[in-house]
Amino acid sequence: MAAAEGGGGGGGGGARPETTVQRTELGPLLATALRPGESWYLVDSRWFKQWKKYVGFDSWDMFGAGDPSLFPGPIDNSGLFSDPETQSLKEHLIDELDYVLVPTEAWNKLVTWYGCIDGQQPIVRKVVEYGLFVKHYKVEVYLLELKLCESNDPDNVISCHFSKADTVATIEKEMRKLFNIPAEKETRLWNRYTSNTYEQLSKLDSTVQDAGLYQGQVVLIEAKNEDGTWPGQHFLAKGSGFVCNSYNCRDSASLSQPGLCGLSNLGNTCFMNSALQCLSNTPPLTDYFLEDKYEAEINQNNPLGMRGEIAEAYAELIKQIWSGRQSHVAPRMFKTQVGRFAPQFSGYQQQDSQELLAFLLDGLHEDLNRVKKKPYLELKDANGRPDSEVAKEAWENHRLRNDSIIVDIFHGLFKSTLVCPKCSKVSVTFDPFCYLTLPLPLRRDRLMEVTLVYADPQHRPVQYRVVVPMMGAISDLCESLSKLSGVPAENMVVTDVYNHRFHKIFQMDEGLNHIMPKDDIFVYEVCKPSEDGSEYVTLSVYFREKTMRQSSNTSGTILFGQPLLISVPKHKLTVDHLYSVILERISRYVKLPLEEYSTPCLDKGTCNGSNGVVEGDIEEMEHQDGGQEGKEKLAEVDPCHSEGCMQIETPRDLQPYKKQHFTFSLVNSSGTSEINSIVEGKILKLNAFSALAIDWDSDTRRLLFDEQEAQAFEKHGSMLQPQKKKAVVALRDCIELFTTMETLGEHDPWYCPNCKKHQQATKKFDLWSLPRILVVHLKRFSYSRYWRDKLDTVVEFPIRGLNMSEFVCDPRAGSYVYDLIAVSNHYGAMGVGHYTAYAKNKVNDKWYYFDDSSVSMASEDQIVTKAAYVLFYQRRNNEEHTAPSPPQEECDGMDTN
Repeated sequence: MAAAEGGGGGGGGGARPETTVQRTELGPLLATALRPGESWYLVDSRWFKQWKKYVGFDSWDMFGAGDPSLFPGPIDNSGLFSDPETQSLKEHLIDELDYVLVPTEAWNKLVTWYGCIDGQQPIVRKVVEYGLFVKHYKVEVYLLELKLCESNDPDNVISCHFSKADTVATIEKEMRKLFNIPAEKETRLWNRYTSNTYEQLSKLDSTVQDAGLYQGQVVLIEAKNEDGTWPGQHFLAKGSGFVCNSYNCRDSASLSQPGLCGLSNLGNTCFMNSALQCLSNTPPLTDYFLEDKYEAEINQNNPLGMRGEIAEAYAELIKQIWSGRQSHVAPRMFKTQVGRFAPQFSGYQQQDSQELLAFLLDGLHEDLNRVKKKPYLELKDANGRPDSEVAKEAWENHRLRNDSIIVDIFHGLFKSTLVCPKCSKVSVTFDPFCYLTLPLPLRRDRLMEVTLVYADPQHRPVQYRVVVPMMGAISDLCESLSKLSGVPAENMVVTDVYNHRFHKIFQMDEGLNHIMPKDDIFVYEVCKPSEDGSEYVTLSVYFREKTMRQSSNTSGTILFGQPLLISVPKHKLTVDHLYSVILERISRYVKLPLEEYSTPCLDKGTCNGSNGVVEGDIEEMEHQDGGQEGKEKLAEVDPCHSEGCMQIETPRDLQPYKKQHFTFSLVNSSGTSEINSIVEGKILKLNAFSALAIDWDSDTRRLLFDEQEAQAFEKHGSMLQPQKKKAVVALRDCIELFTTMETLGEHDPWYCPNCKKHQQATKKFDLWSLPRILVVHLKRFSYSRYWRDKLDTVVEFPIRGLNMSEFVCDPRAGSYVYDLIAVSNHYGAMGVGHYTAYAKNKVNDKWYYFDDSSVSMASEDQIVTKAAYVLFYQRRNNEEHTAPSPPQEECDGMDTN
């Protein structure tokens, strides 16, 4: 049967080797290491996963046999495009989740075997090198868009895309070509990043990345005049200014308040701006840099540091922010320096503000480490010694190797206790920390939006919002939907519909973690009446329109509409019966002349519904006939050329059908290739969820198919109800959860020195000492193989009087009372969204909201939100401790006033 599968498509698709050969040939290629300059190709992960299942690629397929019914058809990347016409990529696509990367040789093989959807261009990208000391390679999926113009016509802007590894010389060469500037003419390039600020791009061998160019930046070229002058002398004279250093030093008529200085977004750099504003408003650190104390402490020879360059770049930026001369600056050179040492931050994709903060604190620490030569120290176990002695020893050892302003301000000490479950050996260690990462109490439930397609053909599909267990199964989804709809759970089939086909049909025991928030989930009511105990088979049915290609004079098909699931008794699996069942199912939106309706069929199955999937992802498939056998079968179907439709010869005893409006083909599960033609008059041997295509000619579809009604659906009350207010969690709940004893997982055991083997020990964290500046990271993002989630629980945290004393286990510790000084916020979903900051100005003690280049006044009641991600607290000094204690409710971690 596999040999008969047609699979071409627009891009060809030749003879395919056996699936075992495909596996063997592609396996090593997919494991190829990245090498700079090589080309890799993007493939939609949905197509690629189907190919893997078809050939049995993954190791958990015990026999490596694959599934012949999952033939993937031609390579289809339409799901990656935001615009099918220009084929521009959607923003924020995630590697492995949305696409997979394959090397050139693997791509060429896949195209030879399967072809591509007609008209789709390959998505090819280069491997580029990042990093100054540690070389780091990655495929540059998103190219940088620059806006190019001439100095004498700055309004005529042309957008061009460049790799971050391209040089300034490459940009110049492209601009000379675009603006017809002769090779002998001398030129200069300028970048413009505010309306009147320019900086010359003088180093032609600099890469786009090193030059600090960012997404959407305007680059201007000027050619020297015949008299030897530059046009720039004129356009810069109109009140414009050069850049005096790496930042935008515009002279502002009205001086702004020191510290109230925005940071320009250089292209997805709001995460960096948010972290920098929090650090900038940390008084002891900012005073250290403003008073130039850092200069004497720069450690240029620390192998773990960055030659002092991060410290110097940060100092320059802080001085700009606190100069009081600008309303905002563009931190371009700071970002360039960070990108050189931390390749993960070198691009222009959204990153995590806490990860940048962790890198920055570590980088500043090593650049400013007062220890020039770190001694080797052997770690000792507590061995029953008093905690105070072991803690003092651990802290002194830490200071012998790490002594910087960062340690002075941000470092505290954890106590970690491990107990062996077998021999009860207790191991106590003390470890320094720079910030507290606190877990949030996990949600147990999840809201899902699904569309129920009823068995009643006249019932429009209905969209529901259901509550399901976070780690539940498909059966839980069906039970929850059954309570709202009244449809028995056992009659439901849950599917993921994508591009007019079933991407996946779920089993009842499959986990809900396989369903992403963006998936279109349709639940079909499949009724199986107990009519004489017959065995039923459930079939997938796809709608296809037949097309003729003028160029090649070959026929193709386009998928459209919403697929059906129908349930038919095995003994009635004939073309005629299928035709009558389907005709009834689609009667709500396919209007036939009255006399053409057959008598309604007795067995009730599912009806088609619609979800409002917009038809627009056009896919054309070549039809192969599966060799001579297919041609003989097709010969039994008599084409009715005059009417442009296929007319099946009906048996004499079934006269109600005057004309067949569509024909049947047995197709692969994605509807892209025909496996076999359907022979009328015989009982068809079809398995559960075999896929049939019903093919319409264009005229019939246009005349009879009501697109609007096919896409119509209704909303259940659950969609309209305001969502329940999310539970509020107190910051102290997160701290208590952090300090709760837990048993280590089986994949994370501890080596017990007594038992001489790994054990699943119990582990408990306690806080021994806390720093002057306490940075609290709320762990909002969770990752798993199938699931990336953000917890948007509101965490109530106090603005003043956070009393941490009760959580500190050192009995001789003083009072630990903190006041909030800054918050890094994250709005939106994981991997995307926007970062901002709230911070308290140390000069006037007022709160402000920092949103990239914008700074505005804020009030305390705005600060506690579900967006709060990283909190900065400053410890009250000793003088303040003598002041009257605030009321208990202000000290219990709950106050938000």
